[in-house]
Amino acid sequence: MAQPSSHEVTLLLRAWDAGDKQALDQLIPLMYEELRRLAAQCLAGEQQGHVLQTTALVHEVYVRLAGVESVGWRNRAHFFALCARLMRRILIDLARSRHYQKRGSNAIHLQLDEALTVSMETAPDILAVDIALQSLATVDPRKSQMVELRFFGGLTVEETAEVMQISPETVLRDWRLAKAWLTRELAAR
Repeated sequence: MAQPSSHEVTLLLRAWDAGDKQALDQLIPLMYEELRRLAAQCLAGEQQGHVLQTTALVHEVYVRLAGVESVGWRNRAHFFALCARLMRRILIDLARSRHYQKRGSNAIHLQLDEALTVSMETAPDILAVDIALQSLATVDPRKSQMVELRFFGGLTVEETAEVMQISPETVLRDWRLAKAWLTRELAAR
């Protein structure tokens, strides 16, 4: 499938924002492969066999997007920034749920969705990154948002700069500082 133009995506985003629910249904098939790539990137650092599969993660994002009333979409990069944030939240929620399950829930686990890959292992990596990002957000919210866009969203330096409305040089500088800060924070855990 040919890549949709940024203009076409922006028009669909604005139509959806104006209340046209069919615009989302037109947008998702156009962006599906890019969303799968984004989901695969989010899942790349995860332990094998314990979280949603790529397709299931994209579908969960779609379900959550369908419930959104008004965002004030600016462009394609803004759409992917929100999708990245949703993917991060989904993975963190899943990791927390497994963590709670391991810590004393004797409930019988029924698999309701064939797309889920079930395991009782916790996901300390994603939780540790989330805690570190929350800690970074208290010190420097801009760097935390930038890490979320780059790490979870897979946005390029230019796309991140566009979403955050800062220069690419600032993104690069913040990226270096944030990586060093997070490395130190994660090593301490």
